[in-house]
Amino acid sequence: MDVKAGYKQTDIGVIPVDWGTISLFDACSKIQDGTHFSPRVGGNDYLYITSKNIRFGFLDLSTASRIDAAQHRAIYRRCDVKKGDLLLTKDGANTGNAALNILDEEFSLLSSVALLRFDEKRHLAAYFLQEILTSPGQRQIQDAMAGNAITRLTLEKINKLRFPAPPTKAEEEALAQALSDADALIESLAQLLAKKRHVKQGAMQELLAGKKRLPGFAKSRGQKQTEIGVVPEDWSVTPLGRLVFSVEYGSSAKSSPKGQIPVLRMGNLQGGKIDWRELVFTDNPSEISRYTLLPGDVLFNRTNTIELVGKTAIYQGEQPALFAGYLIRIKVAPVLLDSRFLNYVLNTELSRKHSAKVLSVAVGQANINGQKLKTYPIPLPPTVGEQTAIATILSDMDAEIVASDAKLAKARQIKQGMMQELLTGRTRLV
Repeated sequence: MDVKAGYKQTDIGVIPVDWGTISLFDACSKIQDGTHFSPRVGGNDYLYITSKNIRFGFLDLSTASRIDAAQHRAIYRRCDVKKGDLLLTKDGANTGNAALNILDEEFSLLSSVALLRFDEKRHLAAYFLQEILTSPGQRQIQDAMAGNAITRLTLEKINKLRFPAPPTKAEEEALAQALSDADALIESLAQLLAKKRHVKQGAMQELLAGKKRLPGFAKSRGQKQTEIGVVPEDWSVTPLGRLVFSVEYGSSAKSSPKGQIPVLRMGNLQGGKIDWRELVFTDNPSEISRYTLLPGDVLFNRTNTIELVGKTAIYQGEQPALFAGYLIRIKVAPVLLDSRFLNYVLNTELSRKHSAKVLSVAVGQANINGQKLKTYPIPLPPTVGEQTAIATILSDMDAEIVASDAKLAKARQIKQGMMQELLTGRTRLV
């Protein structure tokens, strides 16, 4: 393979001629794993961190335990984790996850995590964190575990891992800073997305139960107790069966490799929306004429596990589609019920509780039939116009969430491109 001028071929890929490759053994002043004896948790003195607390690029202390001082001292004498050390998971399903230790306090490590302390005069831990998180870095780790009966990365194998390295620590710092800035943007977008989802959940709880009324609609002066809880006096609680034209089961026909029309299944119902990935197809004319979806149809998953029964989504005419036999299609009476409003109601905690109440379980399989679905209590504002207004507010929130999710995905994609360019020396920072 021809190598472009100014670059050279190495055992870990093509890098600039002034770059080198270095093993973690040579880059680090210490590589050590945590205790091989699990301490008794429950003390209040020191954090006890295991592989579950090392995520892909960051520490997650939400599930970290604590141990007493005596046990910590015995562990810390051998594995003295310090701020700035790189933590790498070496055992279990999370093997290959890595994060920088940003904590000022002492803590204890389990043997499933190794600390990597870099020679700070020559190398930067933050740079090697990014190298470990690259696709080539993760492949190296997977290759190092090949042949092991148990998912495990030994200290010997960790010492032998090799990575590209620029000629100066200053360039390592510049590369790490650029990628750290990208990480900060990703984190801020992730937090914004989480906040928007939280706000939407709060809005659903307020609007779908009449706790908050929208401007322009008459407000009830009082409240009343119903089978589903307190609602405004001018609201009703009506069984779903009185608000729909029909509930019907989907197609049981097998998919066809030559089919052109997608058939939606339970896996395509995600959070009230249709996920158009992993589709199967049909070309059966009789199935197409009978089970073709129309905009406004609400799909309800009627069987499988207890966790999956009750998943819903609304079809909005995105593309022609049919629905499979494990799904029920709900066709609402528009003069009584807004289909988007119904879709949001069926995705509330109230509806999940009703699903748990009426479902049947036979031979490990849960099921809700059409007759039971018609018993679902639906809280209703006095007019369809108010239902539509509520659904529009929640739909606008969903659109914002989708846009924020797309921004986050784009930022992650850009970061991946930066890693491919910067950590191989294809692009050099001035």
